[in-house]
Amino acid sequence: MSRNSNSNSNSNSNSNSNSSHGSRIRTWLMWAAVVALTVVPLIWVGHGPVDETGTAGELFEGADSRAQQAITRIAPDYQPWFHPVLEPSSNEIASLLFALQAAVGAGVIGYWLGVSKARARVGAASAQGPAPADSGAPLLHGTPGTPGAPEPPGPQEGAALLAAPPPGSAPH
Repeated sequence: MSRNSNSNSNSNSNSNSNSSHGSRIRTWLMWAAVVALTVVPLIWVGHGPVDETGTAGELFEGADSRAQQAITRIAPDYQPWFHPVLEPSSNEIASLLFALQAAVGAGVIGYWLGVSKARARVGAASAQGPAPADSGAPLLHGTPGTPGAPEPPGPQEGAALLAAPPPGSAPH
């Protein structure tokens, strides 16, 4: 009997180690792919786009500066209507501020979607009525006085609970 259990445990551990070995290889391959996808474009695109004069532009140059160049080329005497309040020191900083603005906007939209979904879920649950006590469904409203929520013990019941011996213990 012990031989069978040993041989079964050895075969199980071998199959587990094989699957573990396979998952390790898969993990390393995924990390290599992430590094390659990050590094190869940086090496491949060594400089910014080349303009009409044949000089390489900046790598992080955005659409705003290209639009300014096009407007200056089309109408050299054009005067802007207003100037920016804050001028970033470099295009990299401008790109960082744009990414930060996008991240904050995505956070606000995500928060709004989450709140809207939670409100809809609470509204649907309250339209169905309180959950039965034995259904195992979690209570949506835990405040006392809400239908389906347990009432807290009163002062006399609380004192009796504190003075009573724990269940299963012998009385003194």
